[in-house]
Amino acid sequence: MTNLLRQTYHVAWGDLMFMRHNFWNILIMSLMSPILYLIAFGYGLRTGSAELGLSYVAFVIPGIVALSSLNTSFSATSTRLNVQRLYYKSFDEMTICPLSLHAIVLGKSTLGVVRGLLACGLLYILGLTLAPELQVTPLFVICVVMNCAMFSFLGVAAALIAKSHQSMATFNSLVILPMTFLCGTFFSVSSLPAIFQAVLYCLPLTHSSECIRAAALPGYYEFPWVSLIVMIAFMTLFYGITWWLLKNKKM
Repeated sequence: MTNLLRQTYHVAWGDLMFMRHNFWNILIMSLMSPILYLIAFGYGLRTGSAELGLSYVAFVIPGIVALSSLNTSFSATSTRLNVQRLYYKSFDEMTICPLSLHAIVLGKSTLGVVRGLLACGLLYILGLTLAPELQVTPLFVICVVMNCAMFSFLGVAAALIAKSHQSMATFNSLVILPMTFLCGTFFSVSSLPAIFQAVLYCLPLTHSSECIRAAALPGYYEFPWVSLIVMIAFMTLFYGITWWLLKNKKM
């Protein structure tokens, strides 16, 4: 375990130094989209109250946190690894080093987790000042960390599969963009017809949104333990796919 952690640190070190040297640019990019979503959907399109007597702002902030962790964590890992693989060719050198495959997966996903937590943390601090109903609970922290890890693993897997920058953009358009607007971040999935609910519950962000919202508003929602199990399953699946791609050099 100690050796795995040491190798993970060495893999992640370059990405973390990149983040350190570009901290303010990264911070601004990570916060602009969720803040604009908050202004547009939380205030611009609000209809007064959401379900259960909540203000719509209180309802939508946990959804934007889930969305922000998706976009920030996925983009941080997929974009940087895609450039390292296809432009600098530096990732190929890493794979021939005597490093554990688990250390490579964990190390390359660390940047996404750190950036995701930073963006979500600052956004939620802002949210606490706007919606007093929101709470910081242990389950909330666990769900946000899991969500960042889950989409960081997906970002690494997508970057390993992508054959070009264009194919990475296509993946974003076909997979990430639909999840952004359809997975219960801005509205309740339960208000949709059953057939659409069935489709949306096949997507990981739907379960993330419900878990994070219930954990942030424990007095209003019962925590969906089944969705937490599904999140763990997706996180394990994305990790396993990434490990398999590295093991079989499917990249």
